Amino acid sequence: MSVQKYSLSGRPRPTGSKVDLYVWYAVRISSLALFVLALAHFTMTHFVFDPADQSAEWVRQTRWNSVALRALDWGMLMAVLVHGFLGMRTVLQDYVPSRIRSAALGALYLLALLLFVLGTQVVVTLPMD
Repeated sequence: MSVQKYSLSGRPRPTGSKVDLYVWYAVRISSLALFVLALAHFTMTHFVFDPADQSAEWVRQTRWNSVALRALDWGMLMAVLVHGFLGMRTVLQDYVPSRIRSAALGALYLLALLLFVLGTQVVVTLPMD
């Protein structure tokens, strides 16, 4: 009989493959990153800049002209993608029948790659004034 290893939250760590353990850690790290980045985004949006002045034109001229704010937005986008898709990977592995699981995971990975490329392209290629 194998003994389960538990995290501080009481949830068992994966005991299967190393990939499952790395995914388990990546989900937790991305959730911490999301917490920090979402608070930074909220702070920038509501305390550093006046929300009454914010419009689409303001975003184009002010927010997107700052490399640091673009990096913050890109980091939050990437953390959301990692966290969401790894969570969806877990759901697929738990609930999708094995005969279609690999196709479903392949489609999930392809969608994640597509959204990563599109999100990065938008953040990098929008012109700066």
